[in-house]
Amino acid sequence: MDSGIFEAHGFLSTGWTPRDVEVLLDHIPTAVVVHGADSRAVYANYCARSLFGGAIELLRKYPADSGAVPLLHADGSAQPPGDNPVSCVLRTGRAVHDMVVGLPGLSIRWLICNAYPLVGADGCIQKVAVCFTECTNLKRVEEALLKSEERLRLAMLGSTDAPWDWDVDSGLVHYSERWWNMLGFAPSHVERDPVAWRTQMHPDDMPRVDAFVDALVASNDTTYSLEFRLRHCDGHYVPVLSRGFVLRDGIGKGVRIAGTNTDLTAAKHAERLIHELAYFDYLTGLPNRRLLVDELSRILPRCARNGQWGALLFIDLDDFKLLNDTLGHDAGDALLREVAVRLRTTVRASDHLARLGGDEFVVILEELGTCEAEAVLEARMVGDKLLKALGRPHALSDRPSVSTPSIGVVMFGDNALSVEQLLRQADLAMYRAKVEGRNTLRFFDPTMQAAAERQIELKNDLHDAIVGRCFELYCQPQLGVDGRLAGAEVLLRWRHATRGLVSPDEFIGLAESTGLIIPLGEMVLSESCRALARWATDPLLREVTLAVNVSAQQLRDPGFVEQILAILIATGAPPQQLFLELTESIFAHDLDEACAKMNALRSHGVCFSLDDFGTGYSSLAYLKHFPLTELKIDRSFVKDLPNGAHAGAIVDAILALARTLELDVVAEGIETGEQRDFLVARGCRLLQGYLLGMPRPISEFESGYKSTLP
Repeated sequence: MDSGIFEAHGFLSTGWTPRDVEVLLDHIPTAVVVHGADSRAVYANYCARSLFGGAIELLRKYPADSGAVPLLHADGSAQPPGDNPVSCVLRTGRAVHDMVVGLPGLSIRWLICNAYPLVGADGCIQKVAVCFTECTNLKRVEEALLKSEERLRLAMLGSTDAPWDWDVDSGLVHYSERWWNMLGFAPSHVERDPVAWRTQMHPDDMPRVDAFVDALVASNDTTYSLEFRLRHCDGHYVPVLSRGFVLRDGIGKGVRIAGTNTDLTAAKHAERLIHELAYFDYLTGLPNRRLLVDELSRILPRCARNGQWGALLFIDLDDFKLLNDTLGHDAGDALLREVAVRLRTTVRASDHLARLGGDEFVVILEELGTCEAEAVLEARMVGDKLLKALGRPHALSDRPSVSTPSIGVVMFGDNALSVEQLLRQADLAMYRAKVEGRNTLRFFDPTMQAAAERQIELKNDLHDAIVGRCFELYCQPQLGVDGRLAGAEVLLRWRHATRGLVSPDEFIGLAESTGLIIPLGEMVLSESCRALARWATDPLLREVTLAVNVSAQQLRDPGFVEQILAILIATGAPPQQLFLELTESIFAHDLDEACAKMNALRSHGVCFSLDDFGTGYSSLAYLKHFPLTELKIDRSFVKDLPNGAHAGAIVDAILALARTLELDVVAEGIETGEQRDFLVARGCRLLQGYLLGMPRPISEFESGYKSTLP
C-alpha cells in the first residue's frame, strides 16, 4: 500500500501506521477506492477488491473514464464515462453524495456511491476517495414491492441489511431478524415492542422523523430516504440510513411503508478518516493550511463584526534545514512533533493552531479586546511566551538541541484584510524577524512594532523602578472655604533615567494590566503613611488629611486589609488622617467583598473618599451601604461652571445628596475664581485645583505650608 495516500492523516502522529489504516479499511463492509488526479485507481480495500474482481484487475479494468467497466444509472440505463462519480468530482471539484449505480455482471449489483476530493496544500485535487455501499438487496426489495406484498415480505426476511414493513393504518410493524441484530437485541423484542422504531430512536431525531413521516404519508412520493439514530442495547446510538417505498391505495393515501435500514457506523467512520486526511497534518495532528484558511475565513468577519482585535502569529524554526540534514529526518520529525506539543500547552484552548508545512506554524489569537494598543501588547506577551517555550532545548538523537523560532505578527480587526493578505503580511514580518537576528518577534506594521516595543520596555523599566523605588510623591492641597489647608491628595510621578519625569497617564494603566499596581500601590501607601507620621508631630500639619488613590485591583487583593494595617502600625501614622480614594469601578465587581474590606479598615479609623463621583457606576444604593466619608465632584462637572446649566444642576444635586448622607464634598479641578465662588456659594466646603495650589513634591509641600501657616 502506498503510504502517501494517507500521509495527510492525523492518525500517524498518534502511533498509527499506513498498515494500521489499511487493516482498518480492509475490515469495514464498505468498498473504498482511491483514485489519482489522472482518474486511475491507486488503492482499493478488501471489500472493493472483492467487489470489482481483485487488485490487479481493478487497476486494469477500472480507470474512471475508460469505459472498461461501464456503470449503470439507477434506472438501469448505461452511464456515460464522464458521468461516473470520479469524473464528476475531478470536473466540478465537489463531492458526490448518494449516487446509486449498477455494476454489470452475471447479475447487476447495485451500489450507493459517495465520492470526495482530497485537496493538497496547493488547493488542487490530488486524489478522489470513493465509498461504495452495496444496496442490491434494497433494489430487490423495491422490485418486490412493485410486484406483490408477499414477495416483499420474503425479500425482507432474506435481506442482509435490516428490512422492515409498517402498516400505517393498523400500526403493525414487521421487523426482520437483522433489524434486531443491528441493535444487539433478540428478535423476540417484536412481541414486546411493536413500535421499536420510535422507542429506540434518539430523542433529538424524533421531531424531525415525525414531521418527515407525516409529510411522506400526505404526499405523492413513492420512495423515501432518511437518516436517524437508533439506540443499541448497550446504550450507544447506531447511525442508520433508512430507504424504501411507500405503497398507496386507490386514492393516493399512503397505507404501507417498507424498506431497509443500513448501519452507517463504518461508513461514518470512513468519512471521518477521509475528513482528517483532507484537513489535518499527518505528522503533528494539527490542522493543515486548508483548515486554517477555512477558520480564518470565519474569524476575520466575526472579529470585524464584534469590534474585537485578533492576531496571527507566523512561526518559522531557525536553521531547521541544517538540523534536519545533520541529525536526520527522524530527528526533524520529532522536533516538529515536539513544537506542536509546546504550542498546544502555551496558548489558550480557544486559540487556533495550524502547521502550514515544513517548519512553518501559525497561531491565531481571537478576542484580544476592542483597544488596539492593548491587543498589540497582549499579542506581544503571547509571542514572548512562545519564544521562551520553543527556545528551550529539545532532546533529539540522545542529545539536547536548540531550535529557536522567528515570529511574525499581524493584527486584524476592522482593517478588512483578506486571508491571503493576512498570511502574506505575517510571513513578511517573520522574515523581518529573521533578518534582525532570529529568535525574536516582529510586527508587520512598524508603528505597531514601535508601540509594542515601547510598552514592553516601559513594563520592564516599571518593574525595575518599583524595585529601586524610583518614584516621587507629589501633593496637591485641598483648602477649606476660609483658605486654610485642610488636606492634600497624593499624586505619583516616575523619575525615569532617560525619559525624565513620566506622568501617571503613561504608566498607571500599564501597571494595572500587568499586575504591577499591587507592589506600586503598596509603596505609595507606605510613603504616604510615613508623611502622615511626620505631620502628626507638627502642630501646623497634624490636622491635615492625606488622600491616596487605590485601584479596584488593590482592593480585590486578598491581603489588602492586613497590608494597610501593617503599614499603619509600622509607620505610626494616625489612621483617621488617611483617606483612601476609590473610583466607581469598584462597583463593577464583588460589592459584598469590597464593602467588608472597607468596613474592616473603617473600624480602625481609616477614611474613604469616592473619586470621580457621577461619572461611572454610582447609585444611591452603593452610597447607602459603603462606609464613605466624602465624595469628590469630578473635574468634568467643575470645568463647565458657572455657566453650564446642566453642570450646575448636577453639582447642586451632589451637594444636596452629600448633606443628606452627612458626607463631606471635595470639588476638584478648580481653575477660575468664578468656579470657586459658585461652589462656595452652593455650600461646598473643600476645594482643590490649580487655582488653589499646584502639585508639588511632598518635601516642598511640607516646607511651603509650614512657612505660610500661622
